[in-house]
Amino acid sequence: MSKAAHPPKSPEDARPANTERVYRVKREDLPLSCPTPDMALWNSHPRVYLPIEKTGQAKCPYCGADFILDD
Repeated sequence: MSKAAHPPKSPEDARPANTERVYRVKREDLPLSCPTPDMALWNSHPRVYLPIEKTGQAKCPYCGADFILDD
């Protein structure tokens, strides 16, 4: 996954939100939210922050996307 902590430079650079079922993130991407800051939000759900630090996994309650923390 690209750096979630840094939004894209322009809307054209944003990838569609919620198009994958599993996203891999790194500690540098935390705090984790779905959709991530690098996703286009025009057709997505409200942003929700996901606690992934303790278990290394999180599931978005809105879209069901799974996030896995890579160490």
